[in-house]
Amino acid sequence: MNFVFISPNFPKNYWNFCRGLKNNGVNTLAIGDEEYDNLSTELKNVLNEYYKVSSLENYDEVYRACAYFTFKYGRIDWLESNNEYWLLRDAKLRTDFNINTGLKEDRIGGIKYKSQMKEFYKKAGVLIARYHIVTPYYEDGKKFIDEVGYPVVVKPNNGVGAAATYKLSNDEEMKYFYATHDKNVEYIMEEFINGELLSYDGIADSKKDIIFETAHAYPVPVMDLVNDQIDLIYYSYREIPQDLKEAGRKTVKSFDTNSRFFHCEFFRLLEDKKGLGNKGDIVGLEVNMRPPGGFTPDMMNFANDIDVYQIWADMVTTDKGNFDKNSRPYHCVCLARRDMHNYVFSQEEVIEKYKDSIVMKERMPDIMSAAMGNDMIIARFKTLDECFELGNMYLKKY
Repeated sequence: MNFVFISPNFPKNYWNFCRGLKNNGVNTLAIGDEEYDNLSTELKNVLNEYYKVSSLENYDEVYRACAYFTFKYGRIDWLESNNEYWLLRDAKLRTDFNINTGLKEDRIGGIKYKSQMKEFYKKAGVLIARYHIVTPYYEDGKKFIDEVGYPVVVKPNNGVGAAATYKLSNDEEMKYFYATHDKNVEYIMEEFINGELLSYDGIADSKKDIIFETAHAYPVPVMDLVNDQIDLIYYSYREIPQDLKEAGRKTVKSFDTNSRFFHCEFFRLLEDKKGLGNKGDIVGLEVNMRPPGGFTPDMMNFANDIDVYQIWADMVTTDKGNFDKNSRPYHCVCLARRDMHNYVFSQEEVIEKYKDSIVMKERMPDIMSAAMGNDMIIARFKTLDECFELGNMYLKKY
């Protein structure tokens, strides 16, 4: 099997996907824009060949890399980046090289465009926030406001994370948005939901059956993390709430989730919302057909004593996952501080106190710090109370 992995060196933990493939005897080929000498030794050791391009943004160069691999090794069986930023690029390459193990251009829209995602959620029987595709005319936006009321959230219809996402709370802010937003970008406007952000995450096989599943809670929405520079905290469940599990499984069946990671986002309503639902209801937000961001795959490993990178590779080669599905011994919590704030306790003090539970410490790359913070730690505990105790200490400010 010839597998082409796009950008295996970023994020830094993604080399583990290539490790899993190599363990399974896959001819593991990679394309990236980092100099080969700068790749980690671990990554170099699991690649059969690496093709450097000057920029992964340059489609012609990446195309030529795939053509070279095809000429040298034969037909490409799989191509993947597991990265939301490159999903459209992956689909075009699969189309151009007739790679049938992932989505091509004719079907990628359903997992890249937020408005199209809504229809798949509806097909799954999951509630969705009402929305409006922004036109050049302020009056069209006001008509939508008359239906759902302020506040509303506007964001690119095709976007990554919470980039260029805004909350509009009155006519003045609405007029400013219409006057200043990038007219070359298609925006979607949604009613604001007062809810707890949740995700249903895992890996599906070629028939969309669940190989591995887990769930996470995000007390602070990503939009607020980015726009207000709030400290990061999120955690995994040892036991997935039943209604979230049911909504997640139906969503996976509705979307084009064949043979890939999935990251399905939901809100749990914190209050009744006229025209939408009642307090406690699950509402679909958006779906990302890739691993959840940052070091969440590592959190899955720490929480469950498994190796999701290898489970994914096993799915690629056997359409199955080999692990103990009953192993879910811990909650895993991720916390990150920001350089702009002053904290009561030093990172060293916190790590010393919780040294038996902290399993990872990282300085986040600048490109990820807006959403993920700067100094990150991950810990695991038997109970959620212990997660919150650590959070209260690590994130306590003067």
